[in-house]
Amino acid sequence: MAKATLHPPLAPYRSGHFPVSDRHQIYFECSGNPHGLAALILHGGPGSGRSETARRFFDPDIYHIIQFDQRQCGRSLPYAGDPEVDLSTNTTAHLLADIEALRAHLGVDRWLIMGGSWGSTLALAYALAHPSRVMALLLTMVVTTSAAEVEWITRGVGRFFPEDHARFLSHLPEAERDGDLASAYHKLLINPDKAIHEKAATAWCDWENAILSVKTGHQPHPRWSDPGFRLCFARLVTHYWSSRAWLAEGKILSGVRGLKDIPAILIHGRLDFGSPLKTAYDLHQAWPGSELIVVEDGEHDMPGVSMTAAIADGLQRLATRLRPKPNAG
Repeated sequence: MAKATLHPPLAPYRSGHFPVSDRHQIYFECSGNPHGLAALILHGGPGSGRSETARRFFDPDIYHIIQFDQRQCGRSLPYAGDPEVDLSTNTTAHLLADIEALRAHLGVDRWLIMGGSWGSTLALAYALAHPSRVMALLLTMVVTTSAAEVEWITRGVGRFFPEDHARFLSHLPEAERDGDLASAYHKLLINPDKAIHEKAATAWCDWENAILSVKTGHQPHPRWSDPGFRLCFARLVTHYWSSRAWLAEGKILSGVRGLKDIPAILIHGRLDFGSPLKTAYDLHQAWPGSELIVVEDGEHDMPGVSMTAAIADGLQRLATRLRPKPNAG
């Protein structure tokens, strides 16, 4: 397996905004080898924004690394951290169209797609919609954003974190604590009253942070202390989860058989409380030719040593498989 170290920090050689539909401006960055294997990184959340760390999993001599901030997060405009920004033109279908617009904007024919957490759902939805554009898939912290998964992360996993979950529920009106928790929180998060939406954003993000890691010494990312990021993240997550990402129930699981000719590696932590291993396992069982790697001490977090090693090794093996073989003789 590859060493568990990331490649050195890497500055983009190209970055900027480009316009897409509904007056959105999508921010993107390109790094690595412009003539290498094209690889698109899809961030999680929804609403987490691109990560400089994520591109360090890739060998910059081999890969042309492409990242972008999905609609209304990161440096894309408008920003969902502004409580007055409308979210109605931000759906999975819009994001899929944005990915295709970015591909055309950069002149890429086909690319490897890496997606983590929500990014794995988006990667799968894109591959099902545009299989001819996908060379390979590497998915981590695998989710399909099904109703059962949303119910798990908002309620079911509370069995393991009862005090944190009780605090999470306490911010909702009593009448809404037995229903759809993502929808109930979303109502608070789109309330124009700053006192209401900021309190709800903090409560939502505190809950997500509580279940990311079960290991001692875990330090939340500094971005969680930014009120604008918290509101952006919580508004977008609840916007998507309350609509189950606008994906027909079971569509991804039933559709992956059609991706059997696309190399696919699924990497999932056994200690991932945010997205139980069963989702990745069921997907692997339904997907001929896919490879499932279970990281025994892996959580819902990519930078862990074992997760880093598994991701780096997977990308190296895919590069070996995808790069043209030199002519013999």
